[in-house]
Amino acid sequence: MSLLARFRASPFWPMLRKEFVQMRRDRLTLALMVGVPAIQLLLFGFAIQTEVRNLPTLVLDESRTSESRALIAALENTDNFALRREPATSRAEVARAIVAGKARAAVIIPPTYERDLKRGRGAEAQVLVDASDPLASSGAIAGAQQAGMARAQALLPATVTRAAPMRVVVRPLFNPTLRSSVYIVPGIIGVLLSMTLIIIMSIAVVRERERGTLEQLIVTPINRTSLMLGKVVPFILVGYVQVSIILLLGRLVFDVPMRGSLALLYLAALPFIFASLAIGLLVSTLVTTQAQAMQLGFLFLLPNILLSGFMFPREAMPEPAQWIGAMLPLTYFLEILRTVLLRAGGAWAIWPQVAVLTLFAAGFMTLAVQRFHKTMD
Repeated sequence: MSLLARFRASPFWPMLRKEFVQMRRDRLTLALMVGVPAIQLLLFGFAIQTEVRNLPTLVLDESRTSESRALIAALENTDNFALRREPATSRAEVARAIVAGKARAAVIIPPTYERDLKRGRGAEAQVLVDASDPLASSGAIAGAQQAGMARAQALLPATVTRAAPMRVVVRPLFNPTLRSSVYIVPGIIGVLLSMTLIIIMSIAVVRERERGTLEQLIVTPINRTSLMLGKVVPFILVGYVQVSIILLLGRLVFDVPMRGSLALLYLAALPFIFASLAIGLLVSTLVTTQAQAMQLGFLFLLPNILLSGFMFPREAMPEPAQWIGAMLPLTYFLEILRTVLLRAGGAWAIWPQVAVLTLFAAGFMTLAVQRFHKTMD
């Protein structure tokens, strides 16, 4: 008897054949297992970059002279700063823009800048950098220092003193020591909420469908919208418990500052929690087994973690990756977390993100209800 014949006569062969037949029938699971890693490798391989260039930068030039314009040009030539076309008109406007995240850095040149240069007093210009993201801000800090040294060297031969004729004072804001935990821990709130709520919600619905209890609920007088909202609300409370635990541990263990209003943060968290649960419901209408629900859930989660700005600055990503990140609810919730907790921003600073999350929540919930009707009929 040949080796192949012995193998096919063994008890192992029927079991092996049965598994391959079952795998062939479950085409969705097989496609997810093979296709998802390839797609994610290509996407993240091109998208993830750690070198941050062209940070959105606001300019307040109170000197408005040829020397101040030369310094601004030196800063722009480092490619670390993308200067906004419309200059700022006051220091209060600069502060509001940085707190709201509309600008990641600001250049402030005082009105006496050129006069101090000519008199040899040692002129100073200030560069404010949002250091809540240490990875993104380190390049801006280095670029500002480099531009200041280059400009001082260019001016030195024209002066009678050997002291540096000017210097750029760099001031890191919100995280002056550039501690990574200050940036990472608030983001963990959004990541864990996405991870747990999307997967748990999708599995919970699929599990009820597998057991036959979901069909029993459908034949009751409860309409389907109420049924799905009833599934969502308990997990909203679970989400708030998670937020509270992480905030408490972040403060006690990692000394993460909480400069803004916690009440505002809890209110702004509601549309994000609801949107995450709605995504979980939508996933549950696209699959038939718990394994498929987990795989499709992870398809949402990895882009959430890698393209939302949780670990890698979005400013360093190519534009297509930034567009994908703009379609993820976590991107906006991370901005809310860091604006409120680290930059002490108020409702005026986060209302655009809250509005987008509200649209996400309504849109995903509507899609989930529509898909639920189709799959259950």
